[in-house]
Amino acid sequence: MATVTKSETSSKSFVVPQTMQAAVYRGKDDVRLETVPVPEIGPGEVLIRVHTCGICGTDLKKIATGSHSAPRIFGHETAGQIVSVGQAAKNFQIGDRVMVFHHIPCGECYYCQHKVFAQCLVYKQVGATAGFEPSGGGFSQYVRVMDWIVRRGLVKIPPHVSYEQASFIEPVNTCMKALKALRLQRDETVLVIGQGPIGIILAVLARLAGATVVTSEGYGLRHNINASAADPMNRVRELTEGRGADAVILATAGNSLVRPAIDAARPGGRIMLFAQTQRSEVAIDPATICVDEKTLLGSYSASVDLQEENVRLVFSGGIDLAQLITHRFGLQQAVEALKVASHPGPESMKVVIQPGMEWEKN
Repeated sequence: MATVTKSETSSKSFVVPQTMQAAVYRGKDDVRLETVPVPEIGPGEVLIRVHTCGICGTDLKKIATGSHSAPRIFGHETAGQIVSVGQAAKNFQIGDRVMVFHHIPCGECYYCQHKVFAQCLVYKQVGATAGFEPSGGGFSQYVRVMDWIVRRGLVKIPPHVSYEQASFIEPVNTCMKALKALRLQRDETVLVIGQGPIGIILAVLARLAGATVVTSEGYGLRHNINASAADPMNRVRELTEGRGADAVILATAGNSLVRPAIDAARPGGRIMLFAQTQRSEVAIDPATICVDEKTLLGSYSASVDLQEENVRLVFSGGIDLAQLITHRFGLQQAVEALKVASHPGPESMKVVIQPGMEWEKN
């Protein structure tokens, strides 16, 4: 590949190399920093030089369980700079700062017509890759963005917005989708179970919708509690005259919390399973659904219908999402970054891999 462009931080031109560094998944709990070819792009595609890619819990699950074939290059919360543009790619040019959605639906099939976009066969195809089986590719120096993603899933980042803030667009969209499905009403009480960045984003969005939110994290939330010293359900009961939460969001994996989440909802309440992405079984009391009239819901991945609203919210700066980042690693430390993200501690929240650390120095 011999594409010449200019860095946004330097007047020096450079040639996109033939090879690059990437964190390659080789099997269960096995990720290695390797040299791989820079992906070639087609006529309607673009090549992005990755600046920041957030580490998502779904990627961590895939690595920890070995659920996917190897080799792959994961990473889908990606923001960077376009360095090569295919002849048929419209509305984009070299130097544009962008974030990329790795899933975009066809818009025409049965599931798209019924607004269940994540079940669309085109949506299930990953449209961003750094090589091997397309899997996002953000844990690398360069990512190829395929044509159907370029048309509907590539978002320009305005000058006042950082790459870090923009890298949250995809996860915020998934959270907005879950909140829309819950149909929250103002002054409802919501319990968010989950202490990670996704739990915080869900809690903040619920608060913006006018709900009273109980969570074990802070981030300016009024009714946050220390989960190690107090029972969140006690606080929920105090706020609801003993009824229980109007809505409960389970934002952490693990079947052991499904039953407590259902129990935490009032009769007629709603329970959202947000992080249960691994196929398995769990025992519940069916009478809680029938007799107590509780509604059990699920939400997975992003919604193209929410994209404009989602992007507008992130770019507005009303939520300082970059504040959630506690650890930043260069690509050379990608394996260490994944280990830190897999074993969060009291001082860790969002972990990101930033190949841009290197090219911003030039």
